[in-house]
Amino acid sequence: MIRIALADDHQLVLDGLKALIRTQDDFEIVVEANDGRRLLQLLETVDVDLAMVDIDMPIMSGLQAIEEIKKIKPETKCIALTMHNEKGIIQKVVSAGAAAYILKNIDQEDLILAIRKVAEGGKFFSDEVTMTLAGNSSLDQSTYQNVTLSDDLTEREIEILKWIAQGYSNKEISEKLFISHRTVDTHRTNLMKKLDVHNIAGLIRNALRAGYVE
Repeated sequence: MIRIALADDHQLVLDGLKALIRTQDDFEIVVEANDGRRLLQLLETVDVDLAMVDIDMPIMSGLQAIEEIKKIKPETKCIALTMHNEKGIIQKVVSAGAAAYILKNIDQEDLILAIRKVAEGGKFFSDEVTMTLAGNSSLDQSTYQNVTLSDDLTEREIEILKWIAQGYSNKEISEKLFISHRTVDTHRTNLMKKLDVHNIAGLIRNALRAGYVE
């Protein structure tokens, strides 16, 4: 079982997270809190595998809570949940010890994927967050997932990967390379299969680590 702590000051959001998490047989919610201080108090009496923490909370912010969690229970993995997609905030949260930075508009499948990846020791960033990080050379490359490029990528696939990492849509890439939108989509699908990723964020992380974007 993956034992989870949830903290969000909006009860509606908290209820939505609980409903989603309970769809997974191997997920268990063991702690619920509406502010960072209460979260820490509850974690003194129970162990969890990961804590999903809203950044904006009263009494004690999510950022402060993550910092404290990593001090007192460093083995507990933290996921930041927020509406903020600013570089400075992302940097602070990652530096505080968060293994994932997720925007609240994330779809259900990606949220479940994020929980599983973090529980296994990996990292996860929402697509929009990864795009923000892609333009931020001040973040260390270790911020990103530990992935490597497959040796069997074609020159065309590498070319398309570079355009994707720079934020271009399939339509824009097709116009630049004078190929059809459908062909670009096929290449993108092949890239995901070869690199064993499931979304654009995964492709961008690969491109970052390969040095295809600054």
